[in-house]
This record gives sequence, C-alpha cells and structure tokens, in this order.
Amino acid sequence: TSADRLPEKENEMETVDQACHRQPGQRSCCTSIPRYEREQERGILMKIGIISDTHGHEMAWAHACERFFAGADLIVHAGDVLYHGPRNPMKVDYNPAGLVARINSCPVPVVIAKGNCDSSVDASCIELPIEAPYAYVVWEGLRIVVTHGDAVMSDAEKDAMAKHLKADLFISGHIHQTVLEKRGATVFLNPGSAALSKRADGRNTVAVLEDGKIRIFDIDTGDVLHELAL
Repeated sequence: TSADRLPEKENEMETVDQACHRQPGQRSCCTSIPRYEREQERGILMKIGIISDTHGHEMAWAHACERFFAGADLIVHAGDVLYHGPRNPMKVDYNPAGLVARINSCPVPVVIAKGNCDSSVDASCIELPIEAPYAYVVWEGLRIVVTHGDAVMSDAEKDAMAKHLKADLFISGHIHQTVLEKRGATVFLNPGSAALSKRADGRNTVAVLEDGKIRIFDIDTGDVLHELAL
C-alpha cells in the first residue's frame, strides 16, 4: 500500500533544516534520514556535520543545520552545548531552551562529547547521552574520536590518545579556533566555535565531512576556510 511504501527520493523525507526549524513541541515525521543507495549513486560514503562550542546560542545550531548539514547522516558536537560560561558573552540568539528543543527534535543522529561547561542539568534536558571523557564512533569503517579538548590540550596528548584509540579522525573543540591537519595516520580537526569564535578574524565556523574531504566553513558567509582529504 502507499502507506507502507518507503520514500523513493531524498526530498520525500524531512530534511535537517526543516527539522531544526520546527517549533518546540512539534515532533519529527521520522527518526533518521535513510541513505538508501545515494552513496553508490553519487560516490559519497557519508556526510557528517561537525560543530562545537554553541554555548546556548540557538541560531548557531539552526544556521549550521540549514546551510551546511542538510542531508547529513550524522551530526557530531564536540561539547559546550548549552551554558555560555562566565568568560563568554551572551549574544542576541542565546536561548538554551530553544537549542535543547532543536537538538531533541533533530531527525539525524547526534553524538555529543561532554565539554567543561556541560553540567548534569544540561545533560538532563538533552534527550541524548552527553558522553565523557570522549565519544567513539565507527562509521563505515572510519574510526572517529570526539573529545572536548580541555583534558587533552597539547598536540602530544592528542597524538597519544589518537594512537591508543587507533583514530582515523580526532575531533576536539574548547579553544574556539579552527584546526585541520594530519599527523601520522590521524586527521586532527577542531571545527572552531559556531557562536563565539576566538579566531583572529572573528569568524564563527563549522565543519563538514563529505566526499572524503573535510571542509571548515564560515557559518555566516559560507566561505571554505580550510579543506583536507582524509
């Protein structure tokens, strides 16, 4: 029957940006976006949206989903999700409750590593585990380690952790600055902050893994700031 028919095209499913723009309380029409055969047809193994240090700024998440994470198979958040922190300003879109609603209603799987600003109260509001001291994801054979970075600040500490966990991709946040480089067998990525950049140019940033490449984007202009093949 038509009610039992699976969607044949991607546009029959709810997109990430549609879900992230639903009003709080509205439920998703699906719990995930099936990939079906699109990887084989388009030569794409996966699409992963990577974000960090939103610090309660709702529209940073919404803009990332709308502009960069549409069609993603997975979203990774490297921590400091809701609380702005005493050293950081509260911008006009600071709305932790709104951000909670958007994350909880997102149809794409979200993996979150605990940041130093993420409390047990924050974790009780988000309907997903906030994993500590790191999250470990194996996605289509790619080993991904996600940790906030406050406990492994130096390159040497990151290298040791990546080697121990045999990471292909090591994602961290915390410093609100972008990093994209390969050392040894591991690509090290910091997507920067989507809301409170500490880059010299002040650009808020996110990253996307797609087509076997990682790109870091300016969240406001869409400019590609860094690019590296896995």
